[in-house]
Amino acid sequence: MSFYTHKRIWKLFLLIGAVTIGFFTLVYTDNLTKELKEEERKSVEIWIRAIKQITQSGAGEDELGLTLEVISQNTTIPIIIVEADSTINSHRNIKLPKDNSEAALQKELEKLMKGEPLVIDLGSDELQYLYYDDSVLIKKLEWFPIIQLSVVALFIFIAYIAFNGARKAEQDQVWVGMSKETAHQLGTPTSSLLGWVDLLKLKEGNDDIAKELEKDVERLQVITDRFSKIGSKPELNEQPLLLAIEEIVDYLKRRTAANIQFKISVGKMPYLMVNINKVLFQWVIENICKNAIDAMKGSGIIEISIININGHVNIDISDTGKGLHRNQFKTIFKPGYTTKLRGWGLGLSLAKRIIEGYHGGKLFVKESELGKGTTFRLTLPKA
Repeated sequence: MSFYTHKRIWKLFLLIGAVTIGFFTLVYTDNLTKELKEEERKSVEIWIRAIKQITQSGAGEDELGLTLEVISQNTTIPIIIVEADSTINSHRNIKLPKDNSEAALQKELEKLMKGEPLVIDLGSDELQYLYYDDSVLIKKLEWFPIIQLSVVALFIFIAYIAFNGARKAEQDQVWVGMSKETAHQLGTPTSSLLGWVDLLKLKEGNDDIAKELEKDVERLQVITDRFSKIGSKPELNEQPLLLAIEEIVDYLKRRTAANIQFKISVGKMPYLMVNINKVLFQWVIENICKNAIDAMKGSGIIEISIININGHVNIDISDTGKGLHRNQFKTIFKPGYTTKLRGWGLGLSLAKRIIEGYHGGKLFVKESELGKGTTFRLTLPKA
């Protein structure tokens, strides 16, 4: 449990770090953009002074050449100069279509007139107004942090998907290897026990012992069969759902306290058929019910409801246990997660893999309330 708590804390720290980096990137770029805008404004003002100088009489050849050079240096800042009556006098660095260029220029002027103009005083009460827009460089710079953060976010997302895929593949290999080895290790002593059971049956007075021992050996065979099916595609057969559930519930009843009550609600379709691997499906029901028994601490009600929906079947398993926090709804299915002092935290993880990986269904926590209980939902396609 603490492992997943630390994992969430690390994820939170990484998220905070990413948000902090993004924030400072945006602030820095915004400040840089403002500085460049101020520089461009100064450049436009110098350009205005150059225009005024070129219109003044008596300017020397050297001064005129320098002024023309200043004017020609502006190749990026879009500019429109208008007369006092808003008639367009000239424009610079504005891309216009070949057709209907005048209308396009007028439309561009209307857009630029939303900002404050710079006044060009030509003397003799003659005024012109200069409207300008941000250069292409500034516009690109304004988009830069957004593009940068988008690329970083995309990279992190792809890396996360790749890492999760690799980790899941590794986990699957561990699951398969562990299951096959468990089945192999159980197989030898189980076969040996069957031989001892047969010997006990041959001797008089051992019938009761042999009968009980045979039940336990059969149980070991079921467990071995379950583990042997993990990792290979199990065969699904059309089965009566209620019968499969009743069999495992009867088994659990004989091995739980008398204060644990089981209720099965099937509605109007007691003979509903589903495609399942009976051995693995009953393992899922057993794991969920055992978790419910632990949560109720020896006293409570487990209710299994079968709901027939078009195309699929919902199986709700409810208990009256201690309930779950909402942040445990997904974590509880992760390998190694357990709230018990003694436990591997593998039961619900295996159950989810069996239902979703082998049966094409869904297993999730439908609802839970602290102190009142939890409901798990299994969804299976109908036969």
